[in-house]
Amino acid sequence: MRSAGHTSHSWYACAVRLVVLVVSKPLLAMLVLFETAAGYAIFKVLDENKLREVDNLWREFETAEKANKLVKLKHFEKFQDTTEALAAATALVEGKLGKSLKKVLKKIAAKEAHEQLAVADAKLGGVIKDKLNLSCIHNAAVGELMRGIRTQVNGLISGLPPREISAMSLGLAHSLSRYKLKFSPDKVDTMIVQAISLLDDLDKELNNYIMRCREWYGWHFPELGKTVTDNLAYCKCVQKLGDRTNTATTDLSDILPEEVENAVKVAAEISMGTEVSEEDIEHIIHLCDQVVQISEYRTQLYDYLKNRMMAIAPNLTVMVGELVGARLIAHAGSLLNLAKHPASTVQILGAEKALFRALKTRRDTPKYGLIYHASLVGQTTPKNKGKISRMLAAKASLAIRYDALGEDTNAEMGVENRAKLEIRIRHLEEKGMRRISGTGKARAQADKYQHKSEVKTYDPSGDSTLPAVSKKRKFEEVDDDGEQKEVKSKKKARLLEPAVTEPVEEAEPPTKKKKKKEKKQEIDVKQEEEEPSTSFVTEEIPEKKKKKKKKMKNE
Repeated sequence: MRSAGHTSHSWYACAVRLVVLVVSKPLLAMLVLFETAAGYAIFKVLDENKLREVDNLWREFETAEKANKLVKLKHFEKFQDTTEALAAATALVEGKLGKSLKKVLKKIAAKEAHEQLAVADAKLGGVIKDKLNLSCIHNAAVGELMRGIRTQVNGLISGLPPREISAMSLGLAHSLSRYKLKFSPDKVDTMIVQAISLLDDLDKELNNYIMRCREWYGWHFPELGKTVTDNLAYCKCVQKLGDRTNTATTDLSDILPEEVENAVKVAAEISMGTEVSEEDIEHIIHLCDQVVQISEYRTQLYDYLKNRMMAIAPNLTVMVGELVGARLIAHAGSLLNLAKHPASTVQILGAEKALFRALKTRRDTPKYGLIYHASLVGQTTPKNKGKISRMLAAKASLAIRYDALGEDTNAEMGVENRAKLEIRIRHLEEKGMRRISGTGKARAQADKYQHKSEVKTYDPSGDSTLPAVSKKRKFEEVDDDGEQKEVKSKKKARLLEPAVTEPVEEAEPPTKKKKKKEKKQEIDVKQEEEEPSTSFVTEEIPEKKKKKKKKMKNE
């Protein structure tokens, strides 16, 4: 009875709670927080019973009149400018409570604290509940309600023309996309791609121009090319000299060292070059002017590229250098695309032809691509280049992702990883030197012990007094180790057996008798050898078995 009464009492308490919950739910009015590009809008739901039919809720927003019957605008907080709109949008994206939204919700909390608030983001609802003590709702019905409000937003929010809303939406979209991509003029990697491409083009053109200049002026003064090896110094000398007859009176001390200058003046006096006209000299000097100008511009471009790389990808620059890092970015298309590549792809980036050729021919794949020109790979021995390039690619891929997606612009991570790689290279080099010298902690490797028997057996073939046998017959030769050397003779005998003629077959019976006599003598000799020592028994048993097998084959 007691237990029955207790259960009935608990059931009654549960029923009362259920009734209280069901009755109290309709008392709470529902508010909807809707974010637009123009500002925050708060709507009040007029008929909550229609929210229970989630599948048919879209029919209530077919027209603006139907939408106004379901929801009603209660408050609208307009943004002052695009900056405020961007700050509010970024706070909503990160799930934080912005200042403008906090002000609006405080007003509502002061007036109607008992009402529920429908939000589009559950994370934002949790933040509002913690800070402002407002009960927030987020479910499927709320999501469908937000979609309906978005379709009829122009009819629900009065006082805002459609053109103004669309213009503010476009401006906010551009600002938000820039913020998401961390847009900054210093972080544009397109300039790096163009700069490294121009640098490579300038190098090619400079080589062509210098080669043409040397060949052209070489007809007039061929000794100058051998004396002055530096290309830029050669062009500056040609600019100053003009005709080689002016060499004695021209001062080249600002271009060449004193020894080289004296050698040029001596060579000009005994030059074997041909005479050229003044017009030819003018064209050659003009070409030299172009070479000097392009060389100066190349140095400026290299400095620009170095500064841009340190601004955009400082960790990658520390790891592999400016030129290699810029070529990797240019090859991938952008720094963000390069950050998406795994370390194995970064390692062989630039060696795609060799990779696919190796896969097609089933040979070894390449170990490095553009990363081969990095200073860390270049300073290692050829044996360790593949290993170091793999480790460098792994660290470089981390540096690329840190530069592309991180907020910091320092190069601390790159410096630490480079120091680790240098230590690793030192260990590998010391290990190689230790193996060569045989010193250090290298373990001594002893040769495997192999027992060699020194027991020698007697060869009875030398005691035979029988006449010589036919060429087909070959005596068994016994090694010092007790192994027979008849493999080659057996193969030859097998090859010769089908080619034997009829007369040989007639002579078979006498050879069999001779064989039997020889074997009897050999057995007698071996029996005499067995008497003094018993250690030969184990060695001769397999020899007898082999002799029996040979008898069967001969028969």
